[in-house]
Amino acid sequence: MNTPAGPPPAVRPYGDTTGDGMVQLSFTLPLPHGALAEGTALQLARQMGMDRPLLVHARPVGTEFTFCVVYGPVVHEVQLDAVDVVEREYPLLSSEEVDEGLHGNLGRDCVVVGACIGTDAHTVGIDAILNIKGFAGQKGLEYYHSMRVVNLGAQVSVPDLVQRAVRENADAVLVSQAVTQRDAHLTNVRELSAELDAAYAGRPRPLLVVGGPRFDPAMTADLGVDRIFGRGTTPDDVASYLVHALTVGRSRVREPDLDEGANGGEPASGDENAEGTAGTPVSADRSSI
Repeated sequence: MNTPAGPPPAVRPYGDTTGDGMVQLSFTLPLPHGALAEGTALQLARQMGMDRPLLVHARPVGTEFTFCVVYGPVVHEVQLDAVDVVEREYPLLSSEEVDEGLHGNLGRDCVVVGACIGTDAHTVGIDAILNIKGFAGQKGLEYYHSMRVVNLGAQVSVPDLVQRAVRENADAVLVSQAVTQRDAHLTNVRELSAELDAAYAGRPRPLLVVGGPRFDPAMTADLGVDRIFGRGTTPDDVASYLVHALTVGRSRVREPDLDEGANGGEPASGDENAEGTAGTPVSADRSSI
């Protein structure tokens, strides 16, 4: 019986044959389409480590830009033992295990407040995680008996999100960011982290969990967050993380503060089950689904 071979110590991209290093790269140059733009594209490819690059596509974008596609072998290889990745350090749990874990450790529902902050109006990501319909065949956090979810929706200011987190006595704040021009996602999250620190000075603050396609999962310390989720994250990933974080990080587990808000940490609105999901708490009943 043949034993499967392990990964090689180093790898190059695969095109036609193993290790040939072939890659395809596209980019836009701020030059009108012409010989200069095409020559610049090839020179850029060489400087990026592409050997004998071919310009396989070049088309004008308006009158002042050129979209280019280059193809060829790169001279680089990657040593696998030098690659740093963020591995999931907790098991994926079923919905029953999540409910048992949160109720068992908190003795109450876990309060989750979520939003898209700043000018970001892209709610697909936050809704995929929070809304009961979920994503990729998985129910969102509203589905769990052990969670009370407050989805504030889009374009929420950082001060408003922090104020609502305090008012709801949140255990976790979830933020989705799709707008990344001029690193707006990084600026917004750093601002949110600083304001949460200020609002919870002298006491544990809620978990701060952010997600979006252009976050680097290794930047948690730099951004002041507890967890970063990237492309393909499902509600089960987030729910399982909350159980892990609120169990291992027990210093974050807080009893409701009766001095916080007029309702003592209870939902700001009246009947949870009668309200919608836009800015109001929801506790879903699975028996009706």
